[in-house]
Amino acid sequence: MTPLRAVAGATPDQLILGLDTFGDVTFDDAGGRKSHAQVLRDVIEQAVLADRLGVDAIMLGEHHRDDFALTSPEIVLAAIAGRTERILLGTGVTVLSSDDPVRVYERFATLDAVSSGRAEAVLGRGSFIESFALFGYDLNDYDALFSEKLDLFARLREECPVTWSGQHRAALVDQHVYPKTEQPEGVRAWVGVGGSPESVVRSVQMGIPMMLAIIGGDPSRFAPFANLYRKAQRELGRAAMPLGVHSPGHIAETDAEAREQLWPHFEKNRNRIGAERGWPNTTRAEFEREADSGSLYVGSPETVAQRIAATVRSLAADRFDLKYANGTMPHALLMRSIELYATEVMPRVRELLAAS
Repeated sequence: MTPLRAVAGATPDQLILGLDTFGDVTFDDAGGRKSHAQVLRDVIEQAVLADRLGVDAIMLGEHHRDDFALTSPEIVLAAIAGRTERILLGTGVTVLSSDDPVRVYERFATLDAVSSGRAEAVLGRGSFIESFALFGYDLNDYDALFSEKLDLFARLREECPVTWSGQHRAALVDQHVYPKTEQPEGVRAWVGVGGSPESVVRSVQMGIPMMLAIIGGDPSRFAPFANLYRKAQRELGRAAMPLGVHSPGHIAETDAEAREQLWPHFEKNRNRIGAERGWPNTTRAEFEREADSGSLYVGSPETVAQRIAATVRSLAADRFDLKYANGTMPHALLMRSIELYATEVMPRVRELLAAS
């Protein structure tokens, strides 16, 4: 089976609809906190279910914190590869700033081989910063590290001998990197972008498609970034590149049920992170606003499908990934959300887009 590929200007049938998780540490049925090991096993089961039901992609986000279990997503993706057949296997994101681009490329080229061409990397600077101190990097170099390492990764995708030098890594002189992939453009990759014009243009300069992380507010407010992305492609003479979007959500049988299931986990998760970053505690009113018209795709299958279709239309997106894991929400609810996404939301989104 030929792996899916994101195509710029995708038709409803070509639209990629995926799922995202950070391996959030969840509770068991008795209300106890699960071990990191069990959470990782649960993530594999979630991915297997998604593949069986026809979800297009599963993306695992790298974090180095107590509340997330996924520090080495490529290893978990390799385990998933052995139990699945068609689903794309990627990260959302790989924190390239605090890693070595050569080792990252080798790992993904290896994953691509063992999965028969299903690997892809979303490369980011990291919205959480624990990995910098953990691996000995200076936060003062936050932007420079990512820019330099992304440049090297883009060069590695050519899979030719590389001669390269920078400030934060040893130089390479006529160096091959192995294994070589069977892909015409090397390891498939995206650049994770939070919404700065500089990041948008950098994605185009590197020739790596953009994945917009939209986690708050009306998604249509990102239309200027989508327009800039396409304008930069024209001005730099790039072939048309696909645009992806990543946002959180949860699906249940009814809108009311979905919101009641999600709210306590959403509140706890947001307030924990907010306490670290100096944000005020979230409120139920804020949650309801995000669910009504913001970037929280929570509700019945029909409601979530309508919201996703509206976002895809407003941004002319070629891909949408739903971050289905939200804090401590139990595994059983995550499995049900995946089931509804695959069997009801995805076909309805394509139906709505085809009609419009």
